[in-house]
Amino acid sequence: MNVIFLDRDGVINQEVDYLHKIADFKFIDGIFETCKYFQSLGFKIIIVTNQSGIGRGYYQETDFHFLTNWMLSEFGHRNVEILDVFFCPHGPKSKCKCRKPQPGMLLQAHERYGIDMPSSWMIGDQESDVEAAMAAGISNTILVRSGHIIDENCNTAKFVIDTIKNSKDIIG
Repeated sequence: MNVIFLDRDGVINQEVDYLHKIADFKFIDGIFETCKYFQSLGFKIIIVTNQSGIGRGYYQETDFHFLTNWMLSEFGHRNVEILDVFFCPHGPKSKCKCRKPQPGMLLQAHERYGIDMPSSWMIGDQESDVEAAMAAGISNTILVRSGHIIDENCNTAKFVIDTIKNSKDIIG
């Protein structure tokens, strides 16, 4: 199985600090069409997202699940199947193995689904997304400028693009 791993904030939706309310969730232009394109190529889609707002006490895990279920239904209404969502609720000072740049979420997905990691892709908006992917055996990496500011002189992504829509020019 080949997978496109997507970070959530800054890739799927506009970056909002500690996003946990539907009213604040705005999909990035082109995300649905791009995911349909990935599916047409035979890729499955998995979301991997750090959610330190849970660990910091800004919102509850139930808030995350409520928002995630709504987001998944929005994808479903547009005939986009998200295979799974993996999240890390821990803060940046935790020693967990799931918080990116650690590869834990990607490795959990690999164990659960038998993913061909070398043939899969990671699309994120921070160097930590790329580091997690590389540690999990994924060298096909893309950073998008639609989220966090990217230091383009100090990143290890294979590609840096303006938005998720531009990934169709790379993956295919």
